[in-house]
Amino acid sequence: MRSVQLLAATALAIALSVTSATAQKKYDTGASDTEIKIGQTVPFSGAYSVYANIGKTQAAYMRMINDQGGVNGRKVELIQYDDAYSPPKTVEQTRRLVESDEVLLTFQIIGTAPNVAVQKYLNAKKIPQLFAATGAARFTDPKNAPWTIAFNPNYQSEGRIYAKYILANHPNAKIGIFYQNDDLGRDYITGLKSGLGDKAASMIVGEVSYEVTDPTVDSQVVKLKSMGVDLFFDASTPKFAAQAIKKLADLGWTPVHILDINASPVSATLKPAGLDISKGIISTNYGKDPGDPQWKDDPGVKAFFAFMDKYFPEGDKLNTINTYAYSTAELLIQVLKQCGDDLTRDNLMKQVTSLKKFVPSLALPGMSITTGPNDYRVNKQMQMMKFNGERWELFGPIIEDTGPAG
Repeated sequence: MRSVQLLAATALAIALSVTSATAQKKYDTGASDTEIKIGQTVPFSGAYSVYANIGKTQAAYMRMINDQGGVNGRKVELIQYDDAYSPPKTVEQTRRLVESDEVLLTFQIIGTAPNVAVQKYLNAKKIPQLFAATGAARFTDPKNAPWTIAFNPNYQSEGRIYAKYILANHPNAKIGIFYQNDDLGRDYITGLKSGLGDKAASMIVGEVSYEVTDPTVDSQVVKLKSMGVDLFFDASTPKFAAQAIKKLADLGWTPVHILDINASPVSATLKPAGLDISKGIISTNYGKDPGDPQWKDDPGVKAFFAFMDKYFPEGDKLNTINTYAYSTAELLIQVLKQCGDDLTRDNLMKQVTSLKKFVPSLALPGMSITTGPNDYRVNKQMQMMKFNGERWELFGPIIEDTGPAG
């Protein structure tokens, strides 16, 4: 009798454990015991095809993860479509990903305009729009877009970080703002003024904008010089930043020049402008530059080089576009790991908005990622850097944006 009872108890325990194990596994469309389906659009063609390497690096990273056994035993299927950086194409391809391919989430859709085009659709469908490749403030706004979270530093956060630097190092500056007349430029101005606080009105002596269709920005630079500006706050993009740098040199004008991170790539901005006349420009960063000799023995950079050699050998190991893509893929995998066997969209958003001091392998020393249900900013710590005529040199402490999260 006792043995029968023991067998019955054992059988019940096994049944309960199986039921418990089964109950722990939760899936939404796009996830199963064997795979996780992720979708993205990439400008593989068109005027912005320079960013195609982001998608290529991310696809290579997923191949590496799958070779290592996947995420919690599940293979990652990354489905990529070309949108040529055209918002209507982004809409078409994103609908295809959601309604035909039935992905669990979208990942790293590239560009502000493409992300704007699908943000309402994805939020209405409650599909996570993870790590959007843009810094526009509308992509870190949990109140109005709870299913969207950007990877790039929020432009307003970056603006507030520059304000902290200016107040500490140039408290009596006469600031002239040169900006692109769109959400990018306006977000930077909002952040700068927020960070300067009561001093904004007296320190900012001029604001001059340009349109992306303008053939030149010479007149805007001349106008700011005429206003007595001694700190040139440059909220622009590579083509126009290069033009501004050239005009500053032509005028023999040498104000303190702060350049936003979007226009900081050496290859896209400083080389076309002229490395010699770009010396002394100040910007900011949050990741290790693989071309900087100070990181040659860094474990994270060495692992990145090994990854590139094996999985993307045709890629440029020194191109920061590829390190950016590597970092975004690494963070996505971290979030998927945290989800465990609960691969529901609700849990994905829970995990991505509860990161606690996660340290990316290519983050600058002392930096980490912390998010919250009311703070969707992934990268809000930065360090200032100055161009020495050949490369950027980091300096000063880590500056963290502690302003409004939305």
